[in-house]
Amino acid sequence: MTSSSENTFEKITDSEFKNYAGHALDVVEQELERLFETTDFDVDLQRQASVLSISFPNKTVIVINLQTPLHELWVAAKEGGFHFKWVGTKSQPKWIDTKTGEEFFEAVSRYISKQGGIDFKVTL
Repeated sequence: MTSSSENTFEKITDSEFKNYAGHALDVVEQELERLFETTDFDVDLQRQASVLSISFPNKTVIVINLQTPLHELWVAAKEGGFHFKWVGTKSQPKWIDTKTGEEFFEAVSRYISKQGGIDFKVTL
């Protein structure tokens, strides 16, 4: 069975993928920085090219990186490793978990909430 998001899938080039996926990392990073500035939530962010590392005070880490040849975002979190494939369009970028179908920002929000012990929500 094909989901509605897969019905509207739009092929993109590697360069376009890097732009859309880079923006997705930017959104997560900016929302964490906003949270840091407006609360006492403490997190260490490191961005090196296509990799975003989020280190929490409890010594756990979430790593999000681009897999350009596959057009996927990969996430390593305390609860496991996850691959999110491109199923979006240029006007509505979207990635879903290859196993569960969960949307990238929903999943990342949940991982950060669990590991950081804080209510966190990020959307594109």
